[in-house]
Amino acid sequence: MNITATPLRLFACSFLACIIGTLTAAAQIGAHRDELAVGVNGGMTLNKVGFMPDVPQKQFKGFSAGLSLRYICEKYFNSICALQAEVNYTRVGWAENILDLEDRPVVNKATGQAMDYSRTLDYIQVPIFARMGWGRERRGLQFFIMAGPQLGYFIGESTKSTFTTANRNQFTPGNEPSNSTTAQETMPVENKLDYGIAAGAGIELSLPAVGHIMLDGRYYYGLGDIYGNSKRDYFGRSNFGTISVKLTWLMDILKTDNPQIK
Repeated sequence: MNITATPLRLFACSFLACIIGTLTAAAQIGAHRDELAVGVNGGMTLNKVGFMPDVPQKQFKGFSAGLSLRYICEKYFNSICALQAEVNYTRVGWAENILDLEDRPVVNKATGQAMDYSRTLDYIQVPIFARMGWGRERRGLQFFIMAGPQLGYFIGESTKSTFTTANRNQFTPGNEPSNSTTAQETMPVENKLDYGIAAGAGIELSLPAVGHIMLDGRYYYGLGDIYGNSKRDYFGRSNFGTISVKLTWLMDILKTDNPQIK
């Protein structure tokens, strides 16, 4: 058994061991892998911001696209262990659900339109996943799960609204908003760095002449806030909760020379 490893392999295997707890002794190490694949990914996002005080919201629809890298370091029994990283341009945000006490849309008297507000936030995101797969590696299907940290850096924002700050409080009596929290509509993003935990599952189809095609769903829970959260700040919490569906295509750059790998 070859236990000589590159620094990348050592980091990947150590990270996997911490996440999944499968490696408890050196005797458990299975078949060595040294496989690198790179490619592209893209998909859609559904996002909300966890405001406290609460802000009623609909799912904000965005997208994510970027570059992907996967390094397979080992196979423990039937489990294919890998490290997967991405660099993505991602559009998230929030869309407010402005309703009255009867759950009817609130109509602004100045514009005659139902009140609607959404904020678009653009990020560069870097998720790093520990990944476990079961199934075929070179030809066929594989099921996988993954989990790990994600960092994001805020690069821009824009707002879409059917009202202005000056006429926001012009309502018909009996058709007032049921929620009075409005500070978020005029506050720019304060914290550019975002961080949290992401996890997901998916399937992979591998074909020698095509590469690896993966479809996965994942959920990201932000541990950071877009606004300050001290006692003197307005919001005690303002973190992301994001559902993503992604399609990824990878091509092998480095492959293990082992005819027994299927």
